[in-house]
Amino acid sequence: MSRFARSDLADLNVFLTIVRCGGFRQAAVDLGLTTSAVSHAMRRLESRVGVRLLHRTSRSAALTAAGQDLAQALRLGFDAIHDGLSALAGHRTGPSGRLRLNVPRDAARLLLAPIWEDFFARFPLIHLDIAVEDRLVDIVEEGFDAGIRFMERVPKDMIAVPLTEPLRWVIAASPGYLERHGRPVKPQDLHDHRCIQMRIGDHSTYPWELGNGDSMLRIEGPGPLRVNDTDTAVDAAKRGIGLVYCLERCIETELGAGVLEIVLPEWTSMGAPYAIYYSSRRHLPPGLRELTRVIRETQKL
Repeated sequence: MSRFARSDLADLNVFLTIVRCGGFRQAAVDLGLTTSAVSHAMRRLESRVGVRLLHRTSRSAALTAAGQDLAQALRLGFDAIHDGLSALAGHRTGPSGRLRLNVPRDAARLLLAPIWEDFFARFPLIHLDIAVEDRLVDIVEEGFDAGIRFMERVPKDMIAVPLTEPLRWVIAASPGYLERHGRPVKPQDLHDHRCIQMRIGDHSTYPWELGNGDSMLRIEGPGPLRVNDTDTAVDAAKRGIGLVYCLERCIETELGAGVLEIVLPEWTSMGAPYAIYYSSRRHLPPGLRELTRVIRETQKL
């Protein structure tokens, strides 16, 4: 590629999007193009550089050795372009642009849903692009500007800002369940109860952590149901299927209405707060400071 043509930057962006998305079809969706247009851009780029960059299959695209080298170099270059554009945000009348976030389901409901109206009224030029999922992802590798996770799960090389106070974890059950099965009075009693298990982002079963500090116990009680969504687990508990272990804030309404009640209250556990985080190697993405401030205001931090 002896000279830089006008179309090269667009084609390189297509290539990097294919790498991030893992295939042509999803890259086309992300870019707002047809799959045919994405494929044509790749053929043009490979013809231009004179080397194959991707091994294509019907479902995915894998990098060649040359493609790996180019992708690594492009990430640095496009990050620099992104940072340069982000630096202009302070010269506008207000922050603008797209902010891509990766957020777990509970955080989306507890932290983002309450701020929509206020945030978009104050910052109408910011476009939020949010992926709600519980799997742990590399936000840099997958093209996100920032993510939200429990503080203890944020990679050490990231900058993290807490969004909440430490969070309280509880065990709860419906009055009907407790009437039929009795009320556990010590942690060991859970082995004789029906525990609704939670599968987390890496597909492991999340242990129930009871108590704090040196007295903390980790228990995986038996039960008829395992799910990967808090709302589903809470709904099952309301129907008397079993005991649920979750953030107290996720069931405040149910506790207030009396459809669930906390059991073993002396064994509640305090866990890490939610935090918003981003790469320490980049400038603050446009809009992230404002989003963080609005969430923290809502959470009274």
